[in-house]
Amino acid sequence: MRTDETGGDPAARPRAGTGARTVGIKQVAERAGVSPGTVSNVLNRPERVAAATRERVERAIRDLGFVRNGSASTLRAGHSSTLGLLVLDLANPFFTDVARGVEETAGERGYAVILATSADSAERQARNIRVLAEQRVRGVLLTPVGDEAERADMLRERGVPVVLLDHPTPRASQCSVSVDDVAGGELAVRRLLDGGARDVAYVTGPASLRQCADRRRGALRALRAAGLGRDALRELTMPAMNPRAGHEAGQRLLADDRPLPDAVFCANDLLALGVMRALLAAGVKIPQDVALIGYDDIEFSAAAAVPLCSVRQPTYQLGRIATELLLEECDDPSGHAHQQVMFQPELVVRESSGGSA
Repeated sequence: MRTDETGGDPAARPRAGTGARTVGIKQVAERAGVSPGTVSNVLNRPERVAAATRERVERAIRDLGFVRNGSASTLRAGHSSTLGLLVLDLANPFFTDVARGVEETAGERGYAVILATSADSAERQARNIRVLAEQRVRGVLLTPVGDEAERADMLRERGVPVVLLDHPTPRASQCSVSVDDVAGGELAVRRLLDGGARDVAYVTGPASLRQCADRRRGALRALRAAGLGRDALRELTMPAMNPRAGHEAGQRLLADDRPLPDAVFCANDLLALGVMRALLAAGVKIPQDVALIGYDDIEFSAAAAVPLCSVRQPTYQLGRIATELLLEECDDPSGHAHQQVMFQPELVVRESSGGSA
């Protein structure tokens, strides 16, 4: 091993220009009464060190405030102790809850998380994937825009394991954790139809998003089961999935030459809250005039002006299970068994959909 003034491990090299003395491996070794090589083993190969000796070294590290140089460790190992999390939209509380599950699970295993967003942009997604690869992250949790296979393979070719998050995959060689959005869309529209609706509007986001397409498929399935055709579903495709876009969709429904629909199903709660604001401002009563259902069951849904009926997803569990699968693959890439986990959604009935629970 190449030695230097820190006592043998370039991962503990002092930082220049801090104006303070940085503790190195040599100082830790002196405090613990061991060799610098033993300290290096505790940091990098703890299983090689007797428990009593390891405890002395770890105590000295805590007492002296020693901090290892992560950049040098990354160069030596070929990867860092960080995971990448690339999601569609951080403004959506759904992904905030998913990220909490990811971060807490990663932290339990000593990993940090680099969080990035694609903002529903394939170009921005590609740029962030390159950045994560350059940072030598240990693995990536990816909610892809567009073709999932291409995005995942881009990272896997660099030796970076990938788990698809909130996105199913047909490939047995790829882990994924998702929710059955077709079933979720069917749950929502069946509830509206059971309440007497026969003219339903579907307010959705960009067609490139798999979630929007699957929820639409579920809506059409519910209509077919009720003996209704596609013409019973009005579709409003918005460029974004936020309250502003939902408000615009509500205004478009109000300005339409046709009468208002009996009910509105929105591809997420943010759209639904925007639609609700537009309709209420125009004097439309929810659910008496128009029933309304959202998707995700974010925290704000129950506190809306009219408590919002929504399709709930197990957000925290999505993040936790996906992270566990990713770390399993990181630790044992050849022995890891890929899994495609799919949760079932749950309809949370509230006042906006009308009828009884």
